[in-house]
Amino acid sequence: MKFQCSIVISLLLLQCLAVLVASQSFDFFYFVQQWPGSYCDTERSCCYPTTGKPTADFGIHGLWPNHDDGSYPSNCDPNSPFNPSEVSDLKSSMQKNWPTLACPSGDGQEFWSHEWEKHGTCSESVLDQHAYFKLALSLKQKANLLQALKSSGITPGSSYSLESIKDAITEAVGYTPWIECNKDSSGNSQLYQIYLCVDTSGSDLIKCPVFPKGACSKEIEFPSF
Repeated sequence: MKFQCSIVISLLLLQCLAVLVASQSFDFFYFVQQWPGSYCDTERSCCYPTTGKPTADFGIHGLWPNHDDGSYPSNCDPNSPFNPSEVSDLKSSMQKNWPTLACPSGDGQEFWSHEWEKHGTCSESVLDQHAYFKLALSLKQKANLLQALKSSGITPGSSYSLESIKDAITEAVGYTPWIECNKDSSGNSQLYQIYLCVDTSGSDLIKCPVFPKGACSKEIEFPSF
């Protein structure tokens, strides 16, 4: 009986250690914001959240632990599900700055749950659930992308060169972003998501060690929303 108990305890310790190692194993974060006009202007379209149409601003997609080689950990701790009560004081800010546009319409909890369980659990060595969402919200304030673009004369409703968009954000935040494009319902390339990199503590924006794969056209649309 004692032997069996010791085996069970050893297995549990190994499982806990594996989760801890996974949650510590990343080199930086991608902080990703998406333009709602580009999310919605596709063949798939979108659904506004139950709280109503979001403001015409970039919304948070996620804060994603990543490796320097371009790979990333995911679903690191199945024993740490999203708990709405942990972020109840942040809910109104999350609904405004981290809105869901998926169909059918939702209140955001399914979106936030996915982001925490797939990505957030892999940063548990430095951030608990509340700290993870609070950090993402603070990074959005630090990297005000819409203001950065407007300051350079780049506003929704027109097309711009990819380089001018990159330059505007680089000038505002001090680091070169990665721009992800998608295609509108007519097949035109448009500004979809903007990636910035953050150190493992979440304290500072940094130069991206590696960029995701993919490419945009030299001229891209910045659709209205």
